[in-house]
Amino acid sequence: MEKVKQAIQDDYAEDYSYCYGCGRLNQDGLHLRTGWEGEHTVTIYEPRPEHTAIPGFVYGGVIASLIDCHGTGSASLALHRKNGHEPGDRVEPPRFVTGSLQVNFLKPTPQGVPLKAIGKVEEIHPKKWRVVTEVFAGEECVVAGEVIAVVMPKTFVQE
Repeated sequence: MEKVKQAIQDDYAEDYSYCYGCGRLNQDGLHLRTGWEGEHTVTIYEPRPEHTAIPGFVYGGVIASLIDCHGTGSASLALHRKNGHEPGDRVEPPRFVTGSLQVNFLKPTPQGVPLKAIGKVEEIHPKKWRVVTEVFAGEECVVAGEVIAVVMPKTFVQE
């Protein structure tokens, strides 16, 4: 499975790059990366051995983190594109926080298989976006989720 080449997280300012899920500067994090694949967004991640729930299966919290960061990254991609930019343009993209997260576990998620999150993004307000995500293990959809992503308020800046 091919990795995401141009990820929105690569363009986040350093102050906002420490998220456990998608922060490139979080040494212990997951380093999730979200990019475009046609008109859909995609994040590919292979859970590590320590992400085990029971032998052979992935812990659901890691999958929820995948959907969460995929959702906020997807919203950032969509608004960045709406503003006339793409990842790699050297223009800082908008940042989002999670307003709500819904995760539906459809089947046990096998360990040792790359996971592919595919998202559909819809603007529901200039500062609020809905991202519907399906997570695939191989060809099988194992998890579905939804994130309502909200443009990050200025009050989130640490002084």
